[in-house]
Amino acid sequence: MTRFKPFIAPVLGLTLYLAIAAAPAVLAGVLGALFPGETRVLYPDATPLELVWQHVRLVGISSALSVLIGLGMGVFVTRPAGADYFDVVTDLTNLGQTFPPVAVFTLAVPLLGFGLEPTVLALTLYGVLPVLRNTVAGLTGLSSEVIESADGMGMRPAQRLLRVELPLAAPLIMAGVRISVIVNVATATIGAVANAGGLGAPIINGLVNLDPAVTLEGAVLVAGLALILDAFLVAAERVWDPAGRLRAA
Repeated sequence: MTRFKPFIAPVLGLTLYLAIAAAPAVLAGVLGALFPGETRVLYPDATPLELVWQHVRLVGISSALSVLIGLGMGVFVTRPAGADYFDVVTDLTNLGQTFPPVAVFTLAVPLLGFGLEPTVLALTLYGVLPVLRNTVAGLTGLSSEVIESADGMGMRPAQRLLRVELPLAAPLIMAGVRISVIVNVATATIGAVANAGGLGAPIINGLVNLDPAVTLEGAVLVAGLALILDAFLVAAERVWDPAGRLRAA
């Protein structure tokens, strides 16, 4: 049970966060006290809890795709069969991140339409690089003695990858996943431009209508979500430490 102790604080933080998001009257009271001259203090088209769900959906889908693509490409270019593509994959990934997400929206909307799809595409492209970079660094940074020991035990390449290389590289890969997810939480706010909803909707709505209370509603909720997800990922890094267990074995 003590193994999961690092999750206690994130779970308590998540509970408080959801309680606030589920109580718009409380949020409206706080924002009303901060901005007494404003007649509208909450985003009118969705409740805070609905906005949080929309944002989590955007981040969850795009982050899952980023991890799958980044991890897959990282493993591929560090194998003998994919070593020749290392520079190409790295250059393409760097190029993908140099495009601002808004530019990706502009290119994707005519093809995919408005809504979830262009936003997920932009966030996925933006989130691949940290995972790929850390996966490559983790796998190529292993000592040759470890690889030779695994080979000496008669492990096949796939066994060595799954039982030795990935577990030892896991802390560095998890750090890349953490960066990717947090970047996506912040970048997903511009999904409102493509009518994807999420916590960017009140931010943009408030800015357009010169309504600071509504803008602050979205800003506070997205900042809280980023902090909570970061706390969960930090806890996961501490709990899930297969490299440590392997070293201790």
